[in-house]
Amino acid sequence: MFNPEAELISIMQEAGTDFTASLPCEKIKTLLEMLGDRFPHLPLTREEEGVGICAGAALAGKHPAMFVQSSGIGNMLNALLSLTQFYELPLALFISQRGIYKERIAAQLPVGQRLPGMLRGAGIGYSVIGSAADFKLVRKKLAEVYRKNIIHAFLLSPAIWEGSEAKQAASGRLQAPICIQQAAGSKRQAAGYKPQAPRYTRYEILEIIAPWLKGKAVVCNLGIPSKELYAILNQPSNFYMLGSMGMVTPIGLGISLTSDKEVVVIDGDGSILMNPGTLATVAFSNPKNLTIIGIDNSSYGSTGNQQTLTGKCVDLALVAEGFGMHNSIKAATKKELIAAMKLKTSGPKFIHALSVSGNSDAPNIPIGHIEIKEQVWAFLAK
Repeated sequence: MFNPEAELISIMQEAGTDFTASLPCEKIKTLLEMLGDRFPHLPLTREEEGVGICAGAALAGKHPAMFVQSSGIGNMLNALLSLTQFYELPLALFISQRGIYKERIAAQLPVGQRLPGMLRGAGIGYSVIGSAADFKLVRKKLAEVYRKNIIHAFLLSPAIWEGSEAKQAASGRLQAPICIQQAAGSKRQAAGYKPQAPRYTRYEILEIIAPWLKGKAVVCNLGIPSKELYAILNQPSNFYMLGSMGMVTPIGLGISLTSDKEVVVIDGDGSILMNPGTLATVAFSNPKNLTIIGIDNSSYGSTGNQQTLTGKCVDLALVAEGFGMHNSIKAATKKELIAAMKLKTSGPKFIHALSVSGNSDAPNIPIGHIEIKEQVWAFLAK
């Protein structure tokens, strides 16, 4: 029986792939359904968040693979270079290459046809897989991805799947949304609750919550927040972000889904607004060991304190609630922050920590990015 989907999955299993994530493409819809039966598999809201989630899984010792279509590569390049490649983490990219074979959608042509050049320009290795006979390249290169901690892209032609006898399952394979099932046990604040006005800077908030960060895997937002955390509570379990804005919560989610450690994400309003859909992915996947602290000072603190939209029209606690994170708590006073950190919940927790704008003069982090990675790797491997 001609079943290229099963053959590719078998190669992945041989290579040690043990975590997958995807966005849909009509050309590989049967393959994507089969992945969910063979591997831990996470549906994504955006390609970029998948890079962060897979980076978190890699930090926890997993061998991740992402499945996307070529049009989504433009959404991923910065994260691929400033996160996955920068920290030397493994990631196999299986890309359904549109615009090259019997393409009927003209909008797929620009990226699909330029994809090899885009990857070359980014310094990302790739293999062109034109038929199932080329799977031998996948077998060779996939093993290298996990052995050398590199990114490699496999460009999958739609011609591969022609004549496949793999059976597509009935549509609607995802179960009822976990976020809705979770609502009955939520820890919402009482109706009519009005939080106090913000009174602490981000640095002061980090000082208040530091006792609840000790011994946990902490993923911290890039720039000044990471410098401040290092000054207040440096520990080997802290993953300091040095680039890739918007990837903090995805990385924390990836760790929480692939590790039994308690995970705390220190995110910010500007970063959350860049990838808000990740909150939906958190709600759906429902990790019990994840706390997200969204420190909201209504400004881009690391780039000159320009105002974000949370100062005008966006309530991050309501955003999280709307995406299905029903354990969503506002906190502004020391008492509220401590109570929020202590609160036990049955699913992921989102703390909307209201802050005044302003940065400390914390010095640069004196350790390199690879050392940061290896410390977290070692902690998560215990």
